[in-house]
Amino acid sequence: MEELNDLLQQRRAKVDACREAGVNPFANDFQVTHTSAQVHDLHAADDKQKLEGCELEYRVAGRIMARRDFGKAAFLQLQDGGGRVQIYVAKDQIGEEAFEQFRKLDIGDIIGICGTPFRTKTDELSLRAKELRLLTKSLLPLPEKWHGLTDVETRYRQRYLDLIVNPEVREVFRKRSRIVSLIREYMVASDFLEVETPMMQPMAGGATAKPFITHHNTLKMDLFLRIAPELYLKRLVVGGFDRVFEINRNFRNEGISIQHNPEFTMMEFYRAYATYHDLMDFTEQLICHVAEKVCGGLVIPYGGREVDLTPPWDRLTLKQAIIKYGKVAAEVLEDHQQLLNYAKSLGLEIVGSIGHGKLLAEIFDEVVEPNLWQPTFITEYPTEISPLSRKNDDNPDVVDRFELFIVGRELANAFSELNDPLDQKERFVRQLEEKAAGDEEAHEMDEDYIRALEYGLPPTAGEGIGIDRLVMLLTDSASIRDVILFPQLRPEVG
Repeated sequence: MEELNDLLQQRRAKVDACREAGVNPFANDFQVTHTSAQVHDLHAADDKQKLEGCELEYRVAGRIMARRDFGKAAFLQLQDGGGRVQIYVAKDQIGEEAFEQFRKLDIGDIIGICGTPFRTKTDELSLRAKELRLLTKSLLPLPEKWHGLTDVETRYRQRYLDLIVNPEVREVFRKRSRIVSLIREYMVASDFLEVETPMMQPMAGGATAKPFITHHNTLKMDLFLRIAPELYLKRLVVGGFDRVFEINRNFRNEGISIQHNPEFTMMEFYRAYATYHDLMDFTEQLICHVAEKVCGGLVIPYGGREVDLTPPWDRLTLKQAIIKYGKVAAEVLEDHQQLLNYAKSLGLEIVGSIGHGKLLAEIFDEVVEPNLWQPTFITEYPTEISPLSRKNDDNPDVVDRFELFIVGRELANAFSELNDPLDQKERFVRQLEEKAAGDEEAHEMDEDYIRALEYGLPPTAGEGIGIDRLVMLLTDSASIRDVILFPQLRPEVG
């Protein structure tokens, strides 16, 4: 820390020296005409001979990432948003005064140059500087002598440094942006209308999760950061928008892990006159479209293994999956006491009474989910754990719902929507009973949503896709914090 303070003082002294010499250390009057990537693209096919005597001038700006000095000349690596380009700086080209100012620059400083293209003896495309200006003086040195930032905590906490020194991180977030754009384009092309619904809601609905609470002073009421946009999107379907989607933030006051961040991005979409079977097909098509555009194919690497996204994807009921991966007889799943005994044999802690459906779900999480590496749709979830889903016509103990799993984690959740207002009210009442019994994630009673259903929600299917987890998959990222620019962290100590 003392060494860092000394460097900070030295660079502050250089700021003062710049000002005394009439040089603005934080200038904002340099006009950029090209990026480094554009320079490379324009001359990728030009050899040394073709560039000999080239008088084309390019004005580029960026951060000094490396330099090699040779007395009256130097080579710089200049980094901007498009990549890097080498700059040759010579005293006889920029003048003695400017060269003296240049010699005082540090790694990390941001400069602007005007130069002409040429190739070095090693055939590297470079720009020969004719003008060089300091644009921003860096007061703190880049980490680890600028050879890369490796401490994970520092990378997440100081993402700006991570982006400066780790080009592969910048590439992840460029891919993230492209993934979101491709999803949006696909949805619009599929005749879905993009909408925005409230982020602050009078009650937390649309999912079973613990919300964040805030307070509106003027209205004198508590509000909740939304845990899901579901109930508002379905109100829009009632209102006549047959296909709607939203890509936006949700907030859940839950644990932090490599798969969970309290603030995360999801896409939810609803399609009238469709079933959850239709959405399985649509989800396959959507994700395959994005994967081919971003990854160049449907067989992609993840965690040292391969994931094959080639349709059709496997489809299993929840019970079939438990039988397959838990190696348990089908009759055990139908008898509550036998199922309890099986759960205990797995080491699951069952406290108090537990419903049969919830018990099946906990067993599924333990024995099935980690094994679903290749894309797999799991269907027929228990009605007990699906308060907003439509009951199956042939078996009311399960709902018309699926979850999509890839690389052992849930990526999407969808169902045919419950549009019977009487059934929905009964399920909300049961959720209130569970909340009274201590379940903080149970659903509230939403009377206005019931009223909307009473006006008539057409047969509808809806789905939520975890954008962060999809980006993790398509960028081979191990943690959700690797694909969120500013993940939530504990306060910095010291």
